[in-house]
Amino acid sequence: MKIEPTEIFKVLSVETRVRIIELLKAQGPLGAKDIAATIGITTAAVSQHLKILKQAGLVRSERKGYWIPYSIDEKAMEHCRQLLNAVCTCGCQGTGKFRESELERSSLESLKKYEEELRKELRIVRQRLQKIESMNK
Repeated sequence: MKIEPTEIFKVLSVETRVRIIELLKAQGPLGAKDIAATIGITTAAVSQHLKILKQAGLVRSERKGYWIPYSIDEKAMEHCRQLLNAVCTCGCQGTGKFRESELERSSLESLKKYEEELRKELRIVRQRLQKIESMNK
């Protein structure tokens, strides 16, 4: 089932859902209880958000006994990236890099903010890699 772009944007317009995705991206599969404890809302509220994210195809779950770990659906996330790239106005055309003309017009403040965003993303990727590597040992 393919979800319309407008529906995906509606799903992602709720800050708590974005926080859940960021958490799953950084830490890998988690249960609703762990997600709730980390972001500071009830397990019932997390379950409702996960249900919506799952219906949109952005997360998936597979029961393991009593535990139901939720994880990001990487293919769906790539689809979201493609949708965002299609409407992106920075000129990066999906590369995540500013066009040269954009760089020339960018203020020092905006470039420093962009640099910090890239550093944060890199930290998340490194943490995820370490977790995967430790699981594969």
